[in-house]
Amino acid sequence: MQTFSTNPGKALSTRTGKITAAITVFALALFSTVSYIQSRPEIPTNLAAYYAQQLQWQSCYENYQCADLLVPIDYTELRTGTFNISVLKYPTTGEKKTGSLIVNPGGPGGSGVDYAYAAEYLFSPTILNAYDIVGFDPRGVGRSEPIVCLSDNELDANYASDSKPDNEQEFAQILIESKKFIQQCEEKNKHLTSFSTANAARDMDILREAVGDKQLNYMGKSYGTFLGTLYAQFFPENVGHMVLDGAVDPTISNFRQGLTQAVAFDKAFAAFAADCNTRSKCPLPKEKSAAIDEMKKILSQVAKKPNKRLSESLVLLGVAAALYDSATGWPKLRIAIRDVMNGKGDKFLALADEYTGRTQDGNYTANEFDSGAIIDCLDFTDARSVKQMKEDAMVFAEQAPLFGPYLAYGGLVCQYFDTPQATEVVPTKTANPIVIIGTTGDPATPYEWAQGLHRILTNSVLISLSGEGHTGQGQDNKCVDGQVDDFYLESKTPSRTTCS
Repeated sequence: MQTFSTNPGKALSTRTGKITAAITVFALALFSTVSYIQSRPEIPTNLAAYYAQQLQWQSCYENYQCADLLVPIDYTELRTGTFNISVLKYPTTGEKKTGSLIVNPGGPGGSGVDYAYAAEYLFSPTILNAYDIVGFDPRGVGRSEPIVCLSDNELDANYASDSKPDNEQEFAQILIESKKFIQQCEEKNKHLTSFSTANAARDMDILREAVGDKQLNYMGKSYGTFLGTLYAQFFPENVGHMVLDGAVDPTISNFRQGLTQAVAFDKAFAAFAADCNTRSKCPLPKEKSAAIDEMKKILSQVAKKPNKRLSESLVLLGVAAALYDSATGWPKLRIAIRDVMNGKGDKFLALADEYTGRTQDGNYTANEFDSGAIIDCLDFTDARSVKQMKEDAMVFAEQAPLFGPYLAYGGLVCQYFDTPQATEVVPTKTANPIVIIGTTGDPATPYEWAQGLHRILTNSVLISLSGEGHTGQGQDNKCVDGQVDDFYLESKTPSRTTCS
C-alpha cells in the first residue's frame, strides 16, 4: 500500500483531509512545544503485565487528559524493551459513560493524539455525551518513539524534488535519494523493523484493556482502516463498535493499489474541472482531456521556471491536497491555478504546506513523512524489481495521465529496506459487525477499496456515499452521520447502505 507525497518514499497520504488540514495543524504546533511524558515505571517482564498496567491520567490542555502507555518493542521477544505510547483523552461530557471510543486519522503517520484533540469537531454532542474520545500516536509517530530521518531542510528538498523522472539521469538520481533516505533512517533510529501497523494493532488491544473496555470501540479513517482491519484479524472477539471510513484494501498488489489511487485522483481532478466550469472565471478548459492537458502544461512550466521554492512536485501535491475536500479545497484550487497562470505560486505553496504540516518559518510540525515511508515498507511487501517498476510506470502514465507519472514510483525506497515478512490479511468474521464507509469519488482511498475490505470482513456492512472528497463521516451528510451515531449509541446496524 502506497500513500502519497509525490516522492519515491511515499505516495499520496491516506488520511482524513478536512480535519487534518483545518484543525490538526494547529494541534500539531501546540503539542510539539509541550511534553507530558510521565516517569517510566518498571519494565514489564511478561505480556500479562502490560495488560495489567494502570494509566496515570493527568490534566492537560484545559479539557483533556494525557497519559503514557507501555508496550513491548518486540512482541516475540519481550526482553528487547518497551516503547512509550502517548495517549490523549477528551472525557465524556455525559453523566453515564458508555465507554471509550479510540480514534485514528490515517497516514500512516497521522497523529491520533492530535485527532482526539479535535473531538468536538469530529463527533456529534450525543457521541461526546456517551464516550471518552481517546487518541494515541502509533509507535513511530508524533510523540510515540518518533521515527526521524530527515531534517527540515532535507524534507523541503525531498518534497520539492522531481518525482517524475523523464530520463535515465533523473531516474538514477531518484535511486540515489531513495537509498540515502533508508540509510539515514537506519543510522538515526533503533528497532526500525518494529514499527509496523501490525504491532500498532497489538498496542491498541493493550490500550483497550487500559481504558477499561471489554471490547474495542473504534473509529479508523483512511489508513486507520488498515489498523482496524489488522486488529479485527488478531482480536476478532474483542471487536465492539468499529467504523472504518475511507477503506484500504490490503489484499491487492502494491502495483494495483498505486494505479487505482492514481486513476482516482485523475477522476477527482476531472470532477473538480467540471465543477469549475459551472462557475465564473474558471481557469480550465471545459473538455476533460483539455483540462488535464492544461494542468500538465502548468506543471511543465513550473518545472522549467520554478517560482521561489515551488516545484512541479509541490504543485501536484497542492492539487492533491485540494481534492481531498470538495467543499473547502476546490475553491482554493481554482484560485491557485489562476494565480500560477499569472506567475504567482504562493497559493500552491500554501496548499502543499498545509498538507505537509510545514510552518511559515520552515519547520515541520510532524514526522509523518519519515514514519509513513517506513511503516509503508513494513506493512506491504512489494516483490517487484526496479526494472518492473519502470515498466509499470508506463501503465500509470497511460491510465492516469495527470497523477500517474508522479505516483508510479511510490515506495521505491522499500527496495533498500530489508523488512520482515508483512502480515497477510485473510477473511475475518468478528464478534460484532463492522461498518465500512466508502465514498464513490474518494481520490485517496478509492471506492473499490471499500468494496474489497467489505469482502474481507465477512460480517461487515458497507455504506456507499455518492459524492466527492475523502471519507464520509463528519462531512455533513445526515444519512451517514445519523447511522454512524445510531451504531455507536444503540448498536443499530445501518439499514441504508446507499447515501447521497
